[in-house]
Amino acid sequence: MERVRVRMKRIKENLLPLSLMFFIPLVNIFYALLNSSERGALNLVTSLDNKIPFMEGFILPYVSWYGFIIFTLIYLCVYDRKIYYKTLASLIIGLVLCYITYFIFQTTVPRPKIDGSNICSKLVLLIYGADKPYNCFPSIHVLTCFLMVRGIYSSSIKNKLNVTIISLMATMIIISTLFVKQHVIADVVSGILLADIIFDFMYVVEIEKFILMLGKKAAKISSNKKLET
Repeated sequence: MERVRVRMKRIKENLLPLSLMFFIPLVNIFYALLNSSERGALNLVTSLDNKIPFMEGFILPYVSWYGFIIFTLIYLCVYDRKIYYKTLASLIIGLVLCYITYFIFQTTVPRPKIDGSNICSKLVLLIYGADKPYNCFPSIHVLTCFLMVRGIYSSSIKNKLNVTIISLMATMIIISTLFVKQHVIADVVSGILLADIIFDFMYVVEIEKFILMLGKKAAKISSNKKLET
């Protein structure tokens, strides 16, 4: 019974901080609004990009991005709240900066013709159908993956196992963006640089202290309301 109480307490402690992740889909509304060539779209493909072959199998790590980001953020929230706030804030700011860039500097990536009928080919076609070939520079996949790496390396819970798993997963996803022709090298480099700059900036402003303060005030208000009732 005591173990159940401890688990319930831990769930309650993480519920409010985890709810902040809902800002991600909220901000992502702008992705669909900007994913077009109405403002013109530049092609940043280089000769080096043309040498990178299309490999449909890389669609598997590519789609694993969705679960990877959510799992890593939850993991950081539970075990290192300070770095969780810093990483989440960096991610949201990064998304906003990406959307501003897409609005004023839209790019596109030519897609190959898909002839296969296996599960990977069908998955590629599914992604291509759901996501238009715009909103490429910087790459959001790369930006968010690199932030997860910065987050775990900066955390108090880092060890050989979690650093290796998160770094390998992030690397595979980043590479996959090139092999499934969703992004080009310029998108990858800009995504990494932007993530690095934003995360370092978060150390200057100490955003996690501000969020922690808001969290404590919200908890205090909630506690006072319970006492009143």
